[in-house]
Amino acid sequence: MKITCFKAYDIRGKLIEQLDEAVAYRVGRAFAEYMQAKTVVVGGDVRLTSEPLKLALSAGLIDGGASVTDLGMTGTEEIYFATKFLGVDGGIEVTASHNPIDYNGMKLVKTDSKPVSGDSGLFAIRDLAETYSDEVVQSRLVHYAHELVSTTDFIQGKASIVRDKLSQTGAYKQIDNMQAYVEHMLCYVDLANFKPLKLVVNAGNGAAGSALDAIETALIRQNIPIEFIKVHHTPDGSFPNGIPNPLLPESRADTANAVIANKADMGIAWDGDFDRCFLFDETGEFVEGYYIVGLLAKAFLDKDPGAKIIYDPRVYWNTEDIVSSAGGVPIKSKTGHAFIKERMRADDAVYGGEMSAHHYFRDFAYCDSGMIPWLLVAELLCTTNKALSQLVKERIAAFPSSGEINSTLADPDASIKTILEKYEPQATVVDHTDGIGLEFDTWRFNLRKSNTEPVVRLNVESKGDIALMQAKTEELLSLLNQNSG
Repeated sequence: MKITCFKAYDIRGKLIEQLDEAVAYRVGRAFAEYMQAKTVVVGGDVRLTSEPLKLALSAGLIDGGASVTDLGMTGTEEIYFATKFLGVDGGIEVTASHNPIDYNGMKLVKTDSKPVSGDSGLFAIRDLAETYSDEVVQSRLVHYAHELVSTTDFIQGKASIVRDKLSQTGAYKQIDNMQAYVEHMLCYVDLANFKPLKLVVNAGNGAAGSALDAIETALIRQNIPIEFIKVHHTPDGSFPNGIPNPLLPESRADTANAVIANKADMGIAWDGDFDRCFLFDETGEFVEGYYIVGLLAKAFLDKDPGAKIIYDPRVYWNTEDIVSSAGGVPIKSKTGHAFIKERMRADDAVYGGEMSAHHYFRDFAYCDSGMIPWLLVAELLCTTNKALSQLVKERIAAFPSSGEINSTLADPDASIKTILEKYEPQATVVDHTDGIGLEFDTWRFNLRKSNTEPVVRLNVESKGDIALMQAKTEELLSLLNQNSG
């Protein structure tokens, strides 16, 4: 059987066509066998198909020789945390994050929450998963489910039957790890610093709502004066308010409007599995993730002078300036969670950040979290007595950026060649860390080609000159669009 849902860093595919219970079983069995994993934690986001896929995955893990600990509905970072905290051999989150509703997928980590990517075993797992015969896979699914059921059948009540069957093996158990997770989240801040705050939180009907509730309960117990205004808070796998993806401008209005209406100090929104965190200032203005990277880098350097900070190569002048000025060591890494985590481990960096709102923390097994960032920024609001807009406005003015702009092109390579021929001769720096990055005296840009679609991603920034940044952005887009698809 050919499996087509394996990507460079994770598993993502269209349901039924690319990903179903049979594929999930194959993945679980191959993961356990290839990794020689004896203990694995699993969890799933709120999508209606995540539970049946997770149970089929668990069946495969058990047949591959592993004992399975099921954390229930989780965000990806809860699996990261549990893999390290429980000292198990691996962890798998069933999630499609911000992909369309007819998709699902998986994110895999091994011991110590190290990512499993194409360079570290993911494709080998795929190759092994393809070797199991259809007859064997079907018979094992029948064994665990009494009958071979469809995704819809699972949703209609067969999941409990499968869980009972898995439990009978003695290799499957369900636990609640939320208390330990919350205690760890709160260790990143000093709760004594907190003053009264009003925060709008938008879980997008995803998995963040349950984790936020648990954090809120812990804060109430310690009399921390934070009021949460909850938007689209209830987990709902049908996503009645749309797939949560605040990176898209059209997905931000509900959070922004709630901040304004409630006169909140800050707005926070997450994607479906809440491994990304997006912030809005007290005016409802969306704050680009780029500037949050600089803000968090400074916060860590204030506590850990001389520490190393990892950043991605799309936009970085602001980050380099902040880190160097604060006495830290800025280190550029290729974009992508596997690359960032690997570089952080190699350099023992305290923090790493990407403009896409992925934030990585050394004490969180070098993994990304969507809860730690807002806690740190909330603490900054209290310790500095400044509004979020005040904390970032000077940096935005000093290094204005275009944000990432995607262009669909008929021939991405030809378009990039056109750009290079025009700009490379005048560039003072040519950087190939990720895509191409060209620097000039007062502005720079990065151009990256997508690995999966005919799209080129452009980022432009300048030194204190918004008009120049905007003009160069339009100039570059005009050249790119000569080859638009």
